[in-house]
Amino acid sequence: MKTQVPSQRPIAVIAVGGNALAPEGGGTSLHDQACAAASAARHIVDVAAQGWRIVLTHGNGPQVGYILRRSELAINEVPPVPMDYATADTQGAIGDMFQRSLYNELRRRGMPLRVATIITQVVVDEQDPAFQYPSKPIGAMMDEATARRLAQANGWSVMEEAGRGWRRSVASPRPQAVVEIETIDTLLASDHIVIACGGGGIPVTMADDGSLINREAVIDKDLASALLARQLQAQRLLIATAVPKVAIHFGKPGQRWLDRLSVQEAEQFMREGHFGKGSMGPKIEAVLDYVRTNAQGEGIVTDIANMGAALAGQGGTRILG
Repeated sequence: MKTQVPSQRPIAVIAVGGNALAPEGGGTSLHDQACAAASAARHIVDVAAQGWRIVLTHGNGPQVGYILRRSELAINEVPPVPMDYATADTQGAIGDMFQRSLYNELRRRGMPLRVATIITQVVVDEQDPAFQYPSKPIGAMMDEATARRLAQANGWSVMEEAGRGWRRSVASPRPQAVVEIETIDTLLASDHIVIACGGGGIPVTMADDGSLINREAVIDKDLASALLARQLQAQRLLIATAVPKVAIHFGKPGQRWLDRLSVQEAEQFMREGHFGKGSMGPKIEAVLDYVRTNAQGEGIVTDIANMGAALAGQGGTRILG
C-alpha cells in the first residue's frame, strides 16, 4: 500500500559518471561494469528508501570510447558508427545494467517501485558555436598521419592532445530542452525510478516544422542533468564524483573540504581556478546552472557511497541559491 501520494514526494536527479562503471585502473569488461552498476544500485535505492522520486542520469565516456575503437578497428569492413548512434547504443546498454540492478535491489528489499529506461533526445541550437569549433576529444589516440588520413576519409575534425597524440574531436553544444520530459514526469508520478539523459542525451536540432534532426555531437551529461532538474522542478540535483566533498586547493598542502557553498562563493572559487576544467569545474558549473534558476533547490556533490547520507543532509558539499 502506498503511504505517500507520488506527486507529493520530492524529486532528486542523480548524475553518475561513466567512469563509475569503468574506472581507470579497474575492470572494464561488461561483467565488471554490470557488477559496478549493481554496487551503485544499492546506494541509489538507499535514496529511494528515504522517499525521493529519482531520475538517474549517467555518463558514457569510456563506453563510447570502446564503441568508437571497435569501429576504428573495423573501418575497412563496416561503416563507422556516428556519435549520436553511439550515444543511443550506450543509453540502452548502460540503462539495461542499471535497470536490472535496480530491479533486483528493489525486489530484495520488498519495495514496490518500478524502473524504466528512456532513450532520451536533447535539443541543441544548430547555431551553437560549438559546431564551428569542435573541441571535445573522443576515441582512441592516434599518430598525426593516421588522424589526418581518417579525418580526410570520414569528414572528421581531429585535434592534438599535448604530449599524448591525436584524437578525433566533435562539437559539445549546450543542451536546450529534453524532448521526452513529459514521459519522464509521467513515469515519476507512477512510482518509477527513471533512467534518462544517458551520456548527456542524443543531440538533436529542431527544424522549422518541428521535426527533429540527429546531430553528431556530445552533450555534457552534468549540464544535461541540470537542465533535466530544472525542467522537472526537482528539489535536488546530486552529481556523483570520485570524492565525498568538494575541496579548494585540492591535493595541495592547504586543501580544505567544503560543506556548504553559496552561488557567490562557488563562482569566486571558479574564477580563482580551484575547480579544474577537466574535473570538478563542469560539475560545479552544472550545479550553478540549476540552483540559479531554482530558489527552492539544492545542488549536492559527493561520491556514490555517500549519496544517501548527503540527501539526508549529513554529507557531501551543498550548493545553495
